[in-house]
Amino acid sequence: MTIQLIVTHAGGAHKDDFLACSLLASLHGVPIQRRDPTEEDLANPAVCVVDVGGVHDRERKNFDHHQFPRDAPPLCALSLVLQDLGLYEDALSFCAWLRPAEWLDTLGPNETAKLMEIPRATLGSLNSPLDMTLLNRFASHTELHPESPVYQVMCMVGEDIVNYLRSLRERLDYLKEHAQYWMIETEGEPIQAMFLEQSDALSEDPSFGVHAFIESEGKENEIQATVYPDRRGDGYGLSRYNDCQRLDFSQIESHEDVRFAHKRGFVAKVSTKDPTRLKELLELAVVRVVG
Repeated sequence: MTIQLIVTHAGGAHKDDFLACSLLASLHGVPIQRRDPTEEDLANPAVCVVDVGGVHDRERKNFDHHQFPRDAPPLCALSLVLQDLGLYEDALSFCAWLRPAEWLDTLGPNETAKLMEIPRATLGSLNSPLDMTLLNRFASHTELHPESPVYQVMCMVGEDIVNYLRSLRERLDYLKEHAQYWMIETEGEPIQAMFLEQSDALSEDPSFGVHAFIESEGKENEIQATVYPDRRGDGYGLSRYNDCQRLDFSQIESHEDVRFAHKRGFVAKVSTKDPTRLKELLELAVVRVVG
């Protein structure tokens, strides 16, 4: 059934209801009303009821969490909408902001600060004027239509989240099939690099999803470097993974096929496309231990 309306609560707005409505607005382009839902709203699958109503029913598009037991997993309205879209697991794995947003909405600031292992005062300092302005502007309306500037910004936010997660899943599936792992012998312990061969599939943003893929494969403690097509030239980028200090690419800046090496050593751009030469440059970038 085609969605005709989004209903969420009036009063103060929070990140979870704002983002949940942003996702739905970007996908359906229908008005948002900020009020208590009626029984007819809750029974109508053409009306998305978000963060209010005391019901979670995916078939009827009801996305409230406040009726969940005290010891239930910390799912908020945003979580429920992401689940309905089939994006929740990827969002939880690859959007570092989601879990704190769930904690904050379901557990409160004190418990959230403990789980994040930061002082309670630090949590407040993470808020930006963007957060405050968007939430306040959203809260000031009783109804929002697609021509509203606030609605249009919400659609941008929702569209970016959906596009990021869907394109990331496509990229992860691609990397699963095409990523290669190189073991580079050194004078000491070998280093391991992940290599991506040039292809049309990677041309727009070659490094997109690389870190997420390595983590998803459980190799974050095994990989020290990544080698990927250079989006600005006909060669490759060499980069430290997780800023591994065993590599310093400034050590190879004098080589003819090195177009650029950052003075701080974390990245280099090279013109060669020969795998053998790329492995040589990685080996030359390894920091030698003296003494």
